[in-house]
Amino acid sequence: MKKIVAAMLMAAGLVACSSTKGPADETRGWPVERLYGEARDELNSGNYTRAVQLYETLEARFPYGRFAQQAQMDLAYTHFKDREAQLALAACDRFIKLHPAHPNLDYIYYLKGLVHFNEDESLLTRWTGQDLSERDPRAARESFQAFRELITRFPQSPYAEDGKKKMAILVDAMAANEMHVARYYMKRKAYLAAVNRAQATIREFADAGYTEEALALMVTAYTELKLPKLAEDSQRVLVTSYPNSRYLKSPWVYQDMPWYQFWR
Repeated sequence: MKKIVAAMLMAAGLVACSSTKGPADETRGWPVERLYGEARDELNSGNYTRAVQLYETLEARFPYGRFAQQAQMDLAYTHFKDREAQLALAACDRFIKLHPAHPNLDYIYYLKGLVHFNEDESLLTRWTGQDLSERDPRAARESFQAFRELITRFPQSPYAEDGKKKMAILVDAMAANEMHVARYYMKRKAYLAAVNRAQATIREFADAGYTEEALALMVTAYTELKLPKLAEDSQRVLVTSYPNSRYLKSPWVYQDMPWYQFWR
């Protein structure tokens, strides 16, 4: 009788143990070609979570060869499509580190720039009407750096032309940010900080279309700081570069400046 009870308890224990096991891995035994094909299908269908799982499984089981490398690239793209910017960037950086001479490295730099570029869906308008002093244009700068790396190292890349177009957009956006912050400081009579931002605009984004306003701002800020020589130098450059500037209404007063009403 004791043996029967013991056997029954053992059987019950085995049933309990088996019931705690997770579901069987359906991909067990799949060849690398099938794993990659299934992952790609899930990506194309928009099932990004499942695609990530399959790509990671593929790389774990088959860490070497072209399928593993392609999976790493696809994984970065999948995270990008899934709006997981940090995971996408980490995947890009990992690929660059592991495969510095890969023939598709230009694509990874393009994707890295694209991730930063789209980190905020309204890149071109995100600063409009907002308090810019608290905004960090880091994403725009990181995107610019990635695109610049792309066109410098791979000028013949099929992604280079679009990279150049996006760089032009980024330059204008970053220059706008600098001038927004400069105006912010002028409104609050932080004239030295305003000058620093205006100088940065001229130095880093001379072709972005904000140099005229930056020079005019510097004239006024230096005047307020009781630095007439620097004000005169800035005015001289303004007059020479923009003889018909709308800011040259009268000496030292620029009534068309966006921040004029606050400055007064």
